[in-house]
Amino acid sequence: MTQALLDAVSRYANAHADMDGVATTPIPGLTLLRATRPSALQCDISRPLVALVVQGKKRVTMGSDVFDFGAGDCLVITADVPTISQVTAASVGKPYYSLVLELDQAVLTDLSVEMKLAPVGDPSPIRTEPTDAEVAQAAQRLLHLLDRPASVPVLRAQLLREMHYWLLAGRHGSAIRRLGWANGSIQRIAKAVALLRSDYARPLPVEELANAAGMSVSSFHQHFRQVTSLSPLQFQKQLRLIEARRRMVADGASASTAAYDVGYESVPQFTREYRRMFGMPPVRDVAAARMSA
Repeated sequence: MTQALLDAVSRYANAHADMDGVATTPIPGLTLLRATRPSALQCDISRPLVALVVQGKKRVTMGSDVFDFGAGDCLVITADVPTISQVTAASVGKPYYSLVLELDQAVLTDLSVEMKLAPVGDPSPIRTEPTDAEVAQAAQRLLHLLDRPASVPVLRAQLLREMHYWLLAGRHGSAIRRLGWANGSIQRIAKAVALLRSDYARPLPVEELANAAGMSVSSFHQHFRQVTSLSPLQFQKQLRLIEARRRMVADGASASTAAYDVGYESVPQFTREYRRMFGMPPVRDVAAARMSA
């Protein structure tokens, strides 16, 4: 990771980050993150993306898998999966900085055809690797546009395409290549995930999810777990718990209200599953999150 890339990320993030440390940019899908201290747990359903850490350290958990990475590393997420993330190393004198780019599946599909890439890919939806020099250089050129706003609408498309090219051509290629398969299993499972995201609070029969993906039930179960590493039921459960936590932390909802709102019929069951996922019962976890904030 070059000093020039760190300088470019820190300069823009310092000037534009909001209270949550998020700096949006005029380049679609590109966001810069900044933190001046270790963060509380942050829960989300991550979309396919690549994150280049240029300073500090972070931890991302998906199910039982834990990924620790820092400056010079690249996190790649290739499916819509529930994650818990936390900045683990940051300070006022040495903030955490990262560059996050949502992966454009249309660009990946076009490049995969042009590059004649074989239809093989890494089955894991999350992985971390050292950042390739070509990827870091492409990211630096992309950020260079931010200093010249008039150049953004003219040059952003070709520079985004270049960055996707180097991601496919480098050590991250096997992880993201399958995103470029037209009508592949990831794209079909994504349709079921979209249904789960919009209707997480109601019971969703697996037949309905399989139909949304255009698969048989048995094939759907197999491909859903391959893409997300979870069963559909586990995925929906994590969606509910993440949304319940957001309602309690951000909206001030009580544990019982949040539990019922996201589809639970039993508060004790909600409390057990919440503690299993977040490590603390709802009241203690929410209090800790608010104190940290």
